[in-house]
Amino acid sequence: MTEPLRSTFDEELEAIKSGILIMSNMVVETIPKGTEALLEGNLTTAQEIIEADDELDALSVSLEDRCYQILTLQQPLAGDLRAVMGALWMNNEIERAGDLMTNIAKATRRIFPEKIPEVVSSLIQNMSNEAQRLLNLSSESYLQGDSGLAAALDDIDDRLDDLNVETVEAIFEKHNDKNLTLNVAVQLALICRYYERIGDHAVNIGERVRYIVDGWTAERTGAARLTDRQKNK
Repeated sequence: MTEPLRSTFDEELEAIKSGILIMSNMVVETIPKGTEALLEGNLTTAQEIIEADDELDALSVSLEDRCYQILTLQQPLAGDLRAVMGALWMNNEIERAGDLMTNIAKATRRIFPEKIPEVVSSLIQNMSNEAQRLLNLSSESYLQGDSGLAAALDDIDDRLDDLNVETVEAIFEKHNDKNLTLNVAVQLALICRYYERIGDHAVNIGERVRYIVDGWTAERTGAARLTDRQKNK
C-alpha cells in the first residue's frame, strides 16, 4: 500500500474507532439515566431513551457500512483486517446493549405507577452501576489496546452476575410478602436480566479487543483444546 493510500486507510480506521467509542459512550450515559427513570417512575425520561435508540441505530448502520466499504475497497490484511472485523463485532455488541436500555425504559412504563421497594431499588442501582462500570472498562480497553484489561472483564463480570441472583431473590421475596404484584415482580426480574446482559456484552467487547490486539479468540482456544485431547487419545 503506497504512503498516501496508507494515510487515508489509517484515517478511516481512526474514524471507525472513534465511531465505536461514541456509540459506547452513548450507551454508558444512558445506563444511569434509564435507571433513574425506572426508580423514580419518570415516564418522560423513559420515552426520551426509547426515542434516542433510533440515533444509536443510525450510527450503528453508518459504521457498519463504513466497515464493509473498507473490506471491499481496501482488502486489509493481518492486523488491519482484525481491526475492521473487531469493530464490526463490537458495533453489534454496543447496539444490543443500547437495545437493552430501551427495554428497561419500556418496562418502566409497564411498572408505572407502582412503587419499587427500597431494598430492591438499592440492588437495582448497584446492578446499574456495575453494568456501567463494565461497559466503561470495555471502552477503555479498546481505546488503549489493553488486552490485559479486556481479558479481566470476564472475572469482573462475576460481581454483576451475583447481584443479578441477589436482586431477583429480593424481588420475589417482596412478591411473596405481598409488597409487589406478580406483574411488577416479573418486569423487575426481566430488568435485572437486561442489566446482566449488558455486562455480557461488555465481556464480549473485551474478547473482540483481544482479537484485535493479539488475534486471540475463545473459539480458537476451544479448538486448540479439542486438538490436544484428540492427540492424547
